[in-house]
Amino acid sequence: MSAAATDTYTPRLKVRYESEIRPQLKDELGLDSVMQVPRLQKITLNMGVGEAKTDAKLLDSAIEELTTIAGQRAQVRRARKSIAQFKVREGMPVGAKVTLRGARMYEFLDRLISIALPRIRDFRGLNPNSFDGRGNYSLGIREQIIFPEIDYDSINQIRGLDVAITTSAETDDQARALLLGLGLPLATEARRD
Repeated sequence: MSAAATDTYTPRLKVRYESEIRPQLKDELGLDSVMQVPRLQKITLNMGVGEAKTDAKLLDSAIEELTTIAGQRAQVRRARKSIAQFKVREGMPVGAKVTLRGARMYEFLDRLISIALPRIRDFRGLNPNSFDGRGNYSLGIREQIIFPEIDYDSINQIRGLDVAITTSAETDDQARALLLGLGLPLATEARRD
């Protein structure tokens, strides 16, 4: 693809947000301006690899898998404190993290909603109580194999990852309206896990 072709590309979820969802949310939330409408700021993917302290190859494969899922190079996360009970020293690699913004963020969310979440076994919707009180939403994914980019035969271990969706919403209700508008399948009532 040429450089000119990539400059004009806009993710379909972003186009839908700007043309349909944003004006609809302005009316629904009773806001004065479209600039007050909540929007996505970033999506952070985090994969903890506690076993990396004994086997460095596990961390390399986790970084590779997270990079494949996100489409952006994953960073190594290191322990901030030494904890003797967990045999962890300060500075040891303990996980991998990716922060997505802009077009990649919308592209990832679109893939998560339309492809990955429907592939979860016995999926009945996401927990509607996972908002943090400041308009951000977190969800845990138990298996990285729900993403079609991951080659099922090449993985050496099933790993989970955390997805944190940061919005500009001031309240959880505004964030809930935004995420439902974007198509995130929140369950109608709280599950008992």
